Amino acid sequence: MVFLPQEVIVRKRDGEVLTRGEIGQFIAGLTDGSVSHAQAAAFAMAVFFRNMTLDERVALTEAMRDSGTVLDWSDLDGPVVDKHSTGGVGDNVSLMLAPILAACGVYVPMISGRGLGHTGGTLDKFDSIPGYTTQPDNELFRRVTKEAGCAIIGQTADLAPADKILYSIRDVTGTIENVSLITASILSKKLAAGLGALILDVKSGSGAFMPTLDKSRELAESLVNVANGAGTRTAALITDMNEPLATAAGNALEIRNAVEFLTGKHRDPRLLEVTLALSAAALELTGFSGNARHAVHAALSTGKAKEHFSQMVTMLGGPADFVEKMDSHLEAAPIVRDVFAPNPGVVGAIDTRGVGMAVVALGGGRRMPTDTIDHAVGFDRLAGLGARVDSETPIARLHARDEATAADAERRLIVAYRLGDSAPKHPLIPERIDFREGA
Repeated sequence: MVFLPQEVIVRKRDGEVLTRGEIGQFIAGLTDGSVSHAQAAAFAMAVFFRNMTLDERVALTEAMRDSGTVLDWSDLDGPVVDKHSTGGVGDNVSLMLAPILAACGVYVPMISGRGLGHTGGTLDKFDSIPGYTTQPDNELFRRVTKEAGCAIIGQTADLAPADKILYSIRDVTGTIENVSLITASILSKKLAAGLGALILDVKSGSGAFMPTLDKSRELAESLVNVANGAGTRTAALITDMNEPLATAAGNALEIRNAVEFLTGKHRDPRLLEVTLALSAAALELTGFSGNARHAVHAALSTGKAKEHFSQMVTMLGGPADFVEKMDSHLEAAPIVRDVFAPNPGVVGAIDTRGVGMAVVALGGGRRMPTDTIDHAVGFDRLAGLGARVDSETPIARLHARDEATAADAERRLIVAYRLGDSAPKHPLIPERIDFREGA
């Protein structure tokens, strides 16, 4: 029988449950061009209003995953794991988590993305490192993963191509904010990497795409249940994004923060807790029989994680002495100064999205997809909730390219910080979400 895309659209528009075959044919048609962009837009809008069952979400995720190459790591002698964050400000966890797990005998072929909106992108951070190749060929990607234990790179053209097409259509048709479509988009790319396990960091708070705990939980449960339904052991931690996770926000500044974390020179307490918790949860998903928390802490404290990070950077084209001499390799902004609040007080609330947008205003993020990022700009020494600031204690240190962007970003940052007499307590990791049969 001839496949007619419009019949699938009508069935979903009318609230019917699509079969695995219908979804598979529709996505295959989107990939080979026999389904038009107009039909894909209509399909996305139908899903937006009618949503999808768990079985439909699994089928959509698998169809998008299988629209291109699915990597095979069966030649490796250990488990293969990855991590995904839904995005935040000062969230550089991946930079430490991948080498920590590599030091525990886990392989981490991490396929990461660039910044989206107010959130920083892992690839943009690595672009701060001179020579680092975020788009290696498959042979180099496999060699670095095997020898260094981890390789953090960007999505290649042959991984989940259907997602690229559908996402670009959703982006201009008002159909981004749907949990079914978000789930399939995130997981199709990750599962195409041929993973044995996946740990998810779902952010919640003023700097998250899902600002409330209920919305974060809904997304986390969908991601965990669909990924497990597609055959990949997956769990999620919901983590707080009511303030920047690290004390740095900006690409080179977050790289510096990560290297100081790995060497032990400086470790932000909240960042340390989230990194260790996600690393331990990922290790547990591999069936690790020992004390996962102890193992990941040891990987960090002994310096083994730092060594794996250094090897990865070097093998992907970065300087061989990057960890030891990062200040000579990372570009510094010409304007560096402290930002003070107009009045003294305790940091009672932070519009974390506003902090991220201040980094974008400096040139550290993209206003348009074609924009070139300035890797040197951003903020460090960011004050956290509960910190007391005054005329001698700044809310942050600003790194800017020119006086105009510096003044604008300074105003934005001051507005994002709200002072009072006290600060609320937000649980750092309010929930862990595990797979539930029949969910």
